[in-house]
Formats: sequence, C-alpha cells, structure tokens
Amino acid sequence: MPSLWTRIIHGTFSQFPHQFLKMERHILDKVCIMSSCLFLCLIMWTVPAEGYFIRNCTVHGSLNYTDRLKVLCYKMSFHQVPSDIPHNTKVLDISINYISQLKEGNFKNLTNLSILNISKNHIGFLEEGVFKDLMSLYEMNLAHNALREISGGMFKGLNNLTELNLGYNHIKSIEPSTFQILSNLRVVNLSFNALFDIEQIREVLKHFRLREIYVGGNNFSDFSTEKISNLSLNVQVLDLSYNPFRYLKITSDIFPNLIVLDLSYSGSKNGFQWEVKNTSFVSGVKRLFLNGTHVSYSQMQSILRSFSNILEELYLNKLQSQTMQDYLNVTCLVLPKLRVLSLQNNKFISLQKKQLEYCRQLEEIDLSKNKLQNMSKTLFQGLNRLGFLNISYNNLTAVPNATQNITSLQTFDLSYNMIKHLENYDFMNLTNLRYLNLAGNVITLITGSLFSNLFNLQVLKLGSNLILSIQGPLSPSLGKLEVLELRINKLSSIKNSTFLYLNSLKELNLIDNQISSLEEGSFLGLQRLKALLLGSNKLTRDTFRKTDVFTGVTGLNELQFFDNYLSYESTDKLSYPPFLSLKFLNRLTINSQGHNGLLNFPSNLLEGLTSLKELHAGNLNINELHPDTFSYTPMLSFLDLSKNVLSTIDSRVFRMVSSLTEFILSQSRLESLDFLIRANLTKLKVLRGKRNELNTINETLIRSLPLLKYLDLQQNPFTCDCDNAWFVNWSLSNPHTQVIYFNKFRCGYPPNLKDMTLESMRTDSCVVNINLICFISSTTLVTVTLVVSFIYHFLRWHLIYGYYLILAFLYDKKHRFQNKEKMICYEYDAFISYNTKDEPWVLRELVPHLEDTEGWKLCLHHRDFEPGKPIIDNIVESIYKSRKTICIISRNYLESEWCSREIQLASFRLFDEKKDILILLFLEDIPTSKLSPYYRMRKMVKKKTYLKWPENDKGTRVFWHKLNVALNAEEGYKKDPYINDLNEN
Repeated sequence: MPSLWTRIIHGTFSQFPHQFLKMERHILDKVCIMSSCLFLCLIMWTVPAEGYFIRNCTVHGSLNYTDRLKVLCYKMSFHQVPSDIPHNTKVLDISINYISQLKEGNFKNLTNLSILNISKNHIGFLEEGVFKDLMSLYEMNLAHNALREISGGMFKGLNNLTELNLGYNHIKSIEPSTFQILSNLRVVNLSFNALFDIEQIREVLKHFRLREIYVGGNNFSDFSTEKISNLSLNVQVLDLSYNPFRYLKITSDIFPNLIVLDLSYSGSKNGFQWEVKNTSFVSGVKRLFLNGTHVSYSQMQSILRSFSNILEELYLNKLQSQTMQDYLNVTCLVLPKLRVLSLQNNKFISLQKKQLEYCRQLEEIDLSKNKLQNMSKTLFQGLNRLGFLNISYNNLTAVPNATQNITSLQTFDLSYNMIKHLENYDFMNLTNLRYLNLAGNVITLITGSLFSNLFNLQVLKLGSNLILSIQGPLSPSLGKLEVLELRINKLSSIKNSTFLYLNSLKELNLIDNQISSLEEGSFLGLQRLKALLLGSNKLTRDTFRKTDVFTGVTGLNELQFFDNYLSYESTDKLSYPPFLSLKFLNRLTINSQGHNGLLNFPSNLLEGLTSLKELHAGNLNINELHPDTFSYTPMLSFLDLSKNVLSTIDSRVFRMVSSLTEFILSQSRLESLDFLIRANLTKLKVLRGKRNELNTINETLIRSLPLLKYLDLQQNPFTCDCDNAWFVNWSLSNPHTQVIYFNKFRCGYPPNLKDMTLESMRTDSCVVNINLICFISSTTLVTVTLVVSFIYHFLRWHLIYGYYLILAFLYDKKHRFQNKEKMICYEYDAFISYNTKDEPWVLRELVPHLEDTEGWKLCLHHRDFEPGKPIIDNIVESIYKSRKTICIISRNYLESEWCSREIQLASFRLFDEKKDILILLFLEDIPTSKLSPYYRMRKMVKKKTYLKWPENDKGTRVFWHKLNVALNAEEGYKKDPYINDLNEN
C-alpha cells in the first residue's frame, strides 16, 4: 500500500496546476502585507496647511477674512511669541504671559496686523527691526513690562502707528530720534515709568501729529514750558498726574490746542507751586483734573483763576484737604462757565445752602461715595440746568428735600443709601426725569401713587431692596417707562394688573425674588414687553396650568425662567403647553431648575415657539429627549443642553432644527457624538462638549458638520491610539475649524499614556499616504513580477525538486526505518506506462519478450487495473506494487495527460524511497527541447536507465539485453556503464 508520504504527494500533485496558482497568489498576498507593514512603519511627513490651531490661543473670525481675524493668546504662560500666528491676523493679544524679549522674526509676515497687545509680560529687550513687518499696525500696547530704555531703531517699520502704550515699565531714558520715524503717532502713554526730567519727553511732545500724551506716575519734580519748546505744540490731552511736582510753570504759549489737563495726585503734601504767566496760555483747557491733590485754599484759588471763564469740567475727587467745603464757595464764583463738577469721596456729611449758589451753569454734579446725611433744602436752588445728579453710596435715610424741585433733572442716582420709605411727593416735581436709580436701599413697600408725575421716566431701578409687595397698579404716569428692575427683593407674588399702565415697558426684571404665584392678568397692559426676567424664583409647573399666564405679553422676545422649580414626571404631551401663546419669543432660558431639576422634557413643552432662536436648557437633570422635542422650533439657532445626563441623543431630535449654528453639550456624560452624523446640522458653527466621556472623534462626524468654526472638547478622556489619528492631524492642520485649546486635550487611555497630551501622540504610523502606498505597491509588484518570471522560466523545477526533497527528508524517519525492516514483496516486476496509440508495439514486441521469453510479470492498465476504482488510485497502486516503472516514450506519450501523471508519480516514488525504479524507453528520436520538464528533472536526478528502440533489427538483441539488465539491477544510484543516458541519445 502506498505510504503516507505517497498519499501526500498524490494528494498534492493530483491537482498540481491549481495548487501552484494558489501558491503564487499566496506569495503575492504575503508581499502586499509586508509592503503595507513596511509603509506603516515609515514616518509620514505631513506638510500642514495653514490651520486654525494655535497652541493655547483662540481665534475669533474667519481665516478667509483679514478684517475680522482676532487671535487671543493672553494668560497662557508663553515664554516667547507663538510662531504659528495666521498671516492675515488683524488683532493679536499675547498679554499676561512670561515673554522676556522680542526678536526680529517674531512678527514675520503679519503685514495685516493692526492692533497688538503685549502688555503684562516680562519684556526687557526689543531687538531692532522686530516690528519691521507690521506696516499696518496702528495700536500697540507694551504696558506693564520691564523696558528700561527706548532706543532709536526700536520701532522701525511702524510708519502707521497712531497709539503707543509704554506705561508701567522701568523706562529711564528715551533716545531723541525714537519717535521721529513714527510719522502718524497721535497717542503716547509713558505713565508710571522712571523718567525724572521733563526734558526727556521733549522730542515726544514736539511730534507734529501728537494729540495725547500721558506721563503720569514718573519722577518729574518740575514742569516748565521753557524746557520743552519755543514752538507751539499740537497736544490736546496732557496727563501729568501722580508726579511729585514742586512747581508747574507755563510761561509761554506752547499749548494753544490743549483741552484736557490732568494734575491728579500731583505735588507733595504741601501741594505745588502753580504759575501761569498769562491765562491765555491755557485758554483752550475745558477739562481739569485735580483729584487727590494736597492744595491749600489759596493754592486752589490760584489754580482755578488761571482757567476763569473757560473751564467747563472740574474734577475734585478725594481731595486731601480739611477745608474742602470752603472750595465750593468760590469754585463756581471763579468758574462761571462750569458745567460738570465731580466731588466724589470727599467725606462730606452735609452741604449748606450757599455752597453751590454761584453754580448757575452746572449740568452735572457727582456727590457719590461721600458720607452725606442731609442737604440744605435750597442747596440746588437756582440750578436750572442741572440734568444729572449722583448722590449714590451715601448715608441718606430718605429722599432729600433738596432734590424735590429740580425740574430740569433727567438722571437721578440715589442707589446704595439707607432709604427705607418713599413718599408720594419725593419725585412729584421731577417731570423731566428719565432715569431713576433707587437700588441698594432698604425699601419695603411700593405703592401705585409713588411715582406720580414722572411722565418721562424711562428707566426705574428698584433692585436689591427689601420690597415685599407692590400695592395696586403702578402709577399711570409711568406710561413711558421702558425698563423696570425689581431684582433681588422679597416679592412672593405678582398681583393682577400690577403693570396695567406700563404700556411702553420693554424689560421687566423680577430675578431673584421669592415669587411662587402669578395671578391671572399679572402681565396685563405689557403689550410692548420684549424681555421678561423671572429667573431665581419659586415658580412651578402649577404656574402654567392656567392658559392665560402670558396674557398681555404675546409679543415677548425673551423669557428667562431659570432656577425655578419646574419639573415633569414624563415626556408625555402636556394638556396646556406653557409657552403656546409666545409665537414671537426668540430667547428662552429654563436652565437650572431647583430640587431634582426638570427631570423630563415633555415632547410639546416648546409648542408655540415658532420664532425661538435661542434655548438655554442646561442643568435640568434630564436623561433623554423625545424625538418631537424641537419639532415646534424650526428657527432654533442656539441650543444649550449642558450639565444633563444625556449619555446619548436620538438623532431624530434634530430633524426640524437644521438652522442650528451653536450647540453646547458640556458636562452631559456623553460617550460619543456620533448621533450628530445623522442629525443633518449642516449649518452648525460652534460645538462645545467639554467635560464629557468622549474617547474618539472620527472623520465622518467632522465631515457631517461642514460649516463648523469652533470646536471645544476640553477635559474629555481621549483614547491615544490610531482611532484618533485623523482627528489629531485634522485639528493641527485644518484651515476652517478651530479646536479650542487642543494642546490641553489629555489622554485617558491607555493607562500608560494617561495625562499625556493628545497633541503629542505619534500618528505617523496610523495615517495612510496614498501616494506612498501606490509607489511601494507598484514597485513591489514590478519587482515580484520580474523575480517570479525569472524563477518560472529558469528555476521552477529546481525549486519544486528541492521542495519535495526537503519534505522527503523531513518525513518521519522512524516510519521509514520500520518500512525497511519489513520484507517488501512486489506483485509485479514492472508497471508499463504507455499511450494507447503505442499499444500495438507494447503487445506485439514488449509483452511477448519480457513475459513469455524472460519470465517477467508486467502490470498493464488495460489488463490489471481494478474496475470501478478511480484511475489515479489504480495508477498509484500499480506503481507501488511494481519493482520498476517502464515509461514508453513517444510523441504520443508526451501529449497524454495520464501518461504525464504516471511519470510524475513514478518520479515522486523515487524521492520517497530513494530507489532507482524508473526506466525510460524511447520509441523514437525526440529533441531535448521537446521533452516534458519531468524528463529533464529525471535526467538531472539520475543519469541512467535511458533506452532507445533501435531503428533496425540489428540492434534489437542489444536493446533487450539492456532492458533485461535494467530490470535485474538493484535500486541504487550507481550508474550502469552499459546504459546510455539521454545525452547520448
């Protein structure tokens, strides 16, 4: 019986052509896999597009529009100017960092930059030419740094600069030529530096376009026009405050255009010497600041007389004088044209009747932040032009009688006093009043008659009081009132018709009261109301069980209902949707409901809000949204669902809000944003999802939001693997969407990479470069094709031979040794392999001679094959039952498939048993090139037992002799000298 090895050979080569093709395909597959692995190991060199990502910065505006692009990098711990600022940035803010020096190239190519803020850094060095590319810059802030000197070429290139702030540095010297190159400079701030001589700013003051200069807070001990210039200057605003002047001398007319002069907190404790040679030298000054100065009564008189008949605004706040009230007696007498007088923080306790009697032209008086307890009833008598009066932050316990007859008053601020009660006559004569502020007092009751005769009042502020109730409808006199503030009081309910006569009211602020009920008709009469603020009260869903809650305010644009006690048991439809009549509402705020939150969002809660554009619904403790939730709000553009428990959201929720442009989902425990893929939010521009459970952001999600401009996903536990490779590369390079603070995104998984920044994750082995793949694949394919072609043409049978030789060697030795120990008995002496067309020769010549004459037992397929058994099995068994196999070679034989199989199997038996059992007998001459590869292989393996049938009868005797010898030969590898090999034939 055939051995196991034989069956392996038989099973393999019985379908050899098919198996060889499979092996070839397998090799190609392996090559492709190896090529892909090789590619993935290569570093992908990405040439980033000019992206929206700037480390630690935020961008406002579009990269495509130069006029609107603003880059904010403040308070980000920078030690140098970011190098990836978009070239078309218009405004750049890198303040509050740790930058210590600016070098050439820091602002390279920022030719469109117009505003630059580098304040509050540690800058002590500016390299010459650092600003040379900023040809469009017109405003620069270098305040709060460590500059010690200003050199000539420091501001080279800033030809269009109009405003320069160098305040709060340590500047001790200024090179005269520094400001000459700044041809358009109009405003210079050198406040709070270490300048000590007014001559140091001489060249600055001489600048022909300069309009405003601020040099307060330096160490100037004297100011004299003689040290500055002999020519007229164009300065309009001069700030000399916070300097320890001993004297100020204006002895020449160098300030013909001066309008504002600030001497606040100047001089010593003894004041300073003031000298103006001619009052015409300051004839243009309209506004004078003397706040915080230590000037005596006589010094004050001297100063004020210099501005007699010209000064319009005087600021005497926080004067360091015990005789401040004496100043009031002469101030207006000396300054008859004075319109504005500010007397803040002067510790006034009371004011007498004659202290303002000469201030006939006064339009504004500020007496705030004093300690006023009373005022003379006639204090403001005769001030017929007074329109603004501020007496806030004092100790008044009632509305002063002094104010009751100021009929010209338009703005009256009484906030943050200690007023407990209001009387009907307090404001009776203030018929022109437009703004009244009573916030921050201790008022407990408001009656309808309190504000009678205030026919022109537009703003009434009663916030931060102790108001418990409003008795009766507010006065019909308030027909022009537009803003009513009642926030932070103790109101528990709103009565019917309370605001009935406020027909012009546009904003009603009731935030932070204790309102638990709204009577029917609470808002009657408010047909023009646009904003109703009811946040931080105690309103519940019972408030809306009445269908007429919002009767009278159907034109409302904004409703704030946050931080109340609204809640629902399910998402089922409501019988009475609360906002059904508010068809013009644009903004609704219902976030942060008390107790356990809203819990459920009824499917028709928003019914009727067909104009709603902005919805704040965060911190409601809801865990799902019904698919019909926003079906009533087709105009919705802003949606805040943050701080809820929305682990996932049904994408059908958004089918009616295709206009959504801003979506906030922060702190909502979301594990994925994939629901947005099918949400069809093609107009979304801002998406915020901070502090969720997001692990990956895929390309499909981002592609589904084509107009996205801002993406904020901070504080999520991102997975740092190839699942996020595309997102990382996109965040760093895309030019359309800004991933806010992407460099702060942290890895949450795997554990060994936890807290590593997502930005630092290596993505080179994750991204497939199609060009490189094609190159490697095509190169590999060509190489493999060449190698395979070469092997197939020249070495294929050598390889096959070697392959099976190795398999034979590895075959179980023990099994073979056991076979050798057994006695091998063959049934036939030879198996005859021939083509049926050569059968006459076999039967006529071969069989008679070998069987009848020599006595050999032959196996012939037409005679000895077992009927019914597969042909290939008969061939295998016959070959292995015979000592030898004789192949009758002819052209017909070479063309026969079965003959080819027979010689193959005989050859494989040779490999298996290491015996020379194959005899090739040629009936005719056949060129070597025509022989099958199996015969060439046979020639290579064994150079013996090749016989040829002679062409004449003379050679037959020798032929039969050689054949008989071959049949008698032992199955070794020694060559028989009497047998020719193929070459000899």
